[in-house]
Amino acid sequence: MAVEHQFRQEELAAQAAEVLEELAVTAKLGPGKLVVIGASTSEVAGQRIGTAGAQQVAAELYAGLERVRARYGFDLAFQCCEHLNRALVVERSVLERLNLTEVSAVPVRKAGGSMAAEAYIRFREPCLAESLEAHAGIDIGETLIGMHLRRVAVPLRPARRYIGMARVNAAMTRPKLIGGERAVYALPQQEGSQPCD
Repeated sequence: MAVEHQFRQEELAAQAAEVLEELAVTAKLGPGKLVVIGASTSEVAGQRIGTAGAQQVAAELYAGLERVRARYGFDLAFQCCEHLNRALVVERSVLERLNLTEVSAVPVRKAGGSMAAEAYIRFREPCLAESLEAHAGIDIGETLIGMHLRRVAVPLRPARRYIGMARVNAAMTRPKLIGGERAVYALPQQEGSQPCD
C-alpha cells in the first residue's frame, strides 16, 4: 500500500520534527553537536527495508528534520545504506571541522538510499564521510545507526514511536564514567573533600 493512502505526506514532516525536537531538548543539542539520522523510506511507507524507497517521503522527512536543526543550530549527518558501506552525507564544513575521512560516491535511491540522496541534493556543499561519532541520533525504520554514535550511547524512547509506518528509536550519548568507586562526577557543594594519594 502506498504511503499516500495511509496519511498525508505533510504529516511525515511534522512527525519527524516532533521526534527530533524531543531529542534536541533531552540531549541538550545545540551548535557544535552532530546528530546522525538513519531512515528507511520503505519502512515509513509500510514496506520492507530496501524494497520501496520513495524520494517524496525522504523530502518530507528532510523538511521536518531541517526545521528543528535550523532552530537549535546542530548539524545533521544522514547514513547511507549498506551499498555505500553506511557512509554518511555531511556538509563539507562538518567533514573538515571534525577531520573526517572523505569517501567518493553520490548516493542515489538504489545505492545509498532515498534519505541520503535527498540530503545530498539539499545540502549546500555535500560530501560523504566514511564514519563519524555523533552526539545523538534517530533511527527511523531500524536501520541501525549505532556504529556512528559516540560512546556511551544512552537509548531514548521517544514519545512518538512511529513515523509513518516505521518504528522509531533514538539515542543520546554521554562521556564514559571513569575512576571507579572513589571517582566524583560533579563538583561537591562544599570544600574540604579528601585529596587523592
